[in-house]
Amino acid sequence: MTFSEIVAWLNGIAWGPWMLILLLGTGIFLSIGVRFIQFSKFGYAMKNTIGKIFHKQPAGQGEITPFQAVTTALAATVGTGNIAGVTGAIAVGGPGAVFWMWLSALFGMVTKYSEVVLSVKYRERNEKGDWVGGPMYYIKNGLGKGWKWLGAVFCVFGFLAAFGIGNMTQVNTIAGSINTAIDAFGGNTGALTISLFGQIIPVSSIIIGVVIAAVVSLVLIGGIKRIGSVTEKLVPFMAVVYIIASLAVIIVNAGSIIPVLGMIFKGAFSAEAALGGAFGITIMTTIQKGIGRGVFSNEAGLGSAPMAHAATSESNPVKQGLYGIFEVFMDTIVICTLTSLSLLCGTRGAGIDIVWGESAGTELVSAAFSSVFGGQLGSLIIAVGITLFALSTVLSWSLYGTRCFEFLFGSKAVRVYQVVFICVIIIGSTLKMQLVWDIADTLNGFMAIPNLIALLGLSGVVIKLTKDYFSGKDRLN
Repeated sequence: MTFSEIVAWLNGIAWGPWMLILLLGTGIFLSIGVRFIQFSKFGYAMKNTIGKIFHKQPAGQGEITPFQAVTTALAATVGTGNIAGVTGAIAVGGPGAVFWMWLSALFGMVTKYSEVVLSVKYRERNEKGDWVGGPMYYIKNGLGKGWKWLGAVFCVFGFLAAFGIGNMTQVNTIAGSINTAIDAFGGNTGALTISLFGQIIPVSSIIIGVVIAAVVSLVLIGGIKRIGSVTEKLVPFMAVVYIIASLAVIIVNAGSIIPVLGMIFKGAFSAEAALGGAFGITIMTTIQKGIGRGVFSNEAGLGSAPMAHAATSESNPVKQGLYGIFEVFMDTIVICTLTSLSLLCGTRGAGIDIVWGESAGTELVSAAFSSVFGGQLGSLIIAVGITLFALSTVLSWSLYGTRCFEFLFGSKAVRVYQVVFICVIIIGSTLKMQLVWDIADTLNGFMAIPNLIALLGLSGVVIKLTKDYFSGKDRLN
């Protein structure tokens, strides 16, 4: 068995049916425990999260505001997976994958809520005075020091995954999308190349990598407060740009909305019924791609976002936990849905055939956008969207990797990790990295195991904190 085959086998475990059942099952179990607050308290959650976006909230030393915490977490979750990942899931699993993506998000809201609640409850100050938290801390401080080894296992998966899923793959996608846009406007990125690692690399990719490395290094030097400050401005801007462009594609193809929704709901249980023929897409493939993409996109249960939320100036775990509900809603129900509908409506309206059952990436959604905006503007919109999404992901995962490395080796070792992380950015812009993506994908999935053990073990704490908070009538105003 070759190394790539071993990685593929491990990836099948990390994102296979049993893991997806565990992730979804944990969300259902926690939802029952907190009385389905993602539905019963949805309005309250939105009012006290996005509803307070323009409220000035102070943050002390080593802290960021509650909104900065959620935008930092959103910056990591809203990435290339929301465009390329969703497109690939639909192409391989059929339109029905969207339904299962929605379902995973509905229960993922409470999984993320619970992670955030525990991260604030069990956080601590590091040597610099910054708040630090996440699965490794609620494992150590919640389950007990005898479980610290489990937190260390999470951190090993986490800091290694950050190099791939939160760095090289993101930067490589940025370089590819920008090069595509340059070529669409009459440029020729293939005219000026160099040979590197046995590959022909456009010089433009190296330049892009150096620029991104410089931007990330400047932000990293400022620590958690600068990351929060940048994502606070970047995330709303990139979301608005992408939402407006996606809505334009959907509105222009409004006649396809009802048929597409029919394809989604029919396809959730039968790809053949949705697509009108025998396409060989099994129900298991549809479910696996839908739930897997939903979890991969919003990261509910993986344990990454709590590391950002732990730095909040908010002292009440439940109040910050409400941002976890908003975060999953925004990432999957809003952004991923817009990608799905613009892709399906755009290609259907323009008569673009999708090769069902085969992998696809940004070129398919670019074609959908180009059918409305034209080839140049369509490719530019996707390039800008992917660049902003992926850059924000790199910034947030630089924090996650740092926090994991810090837990294992102490605060003094952090700078070494950050220097390596920045250097890897340049490498990532130049390589063809399907294997790197698969390895990082696997590590990212295995992060969930220690985290889910902690969530189930500490579910009683989440339930009690939630009950205590919502039983206080004066806190509902």
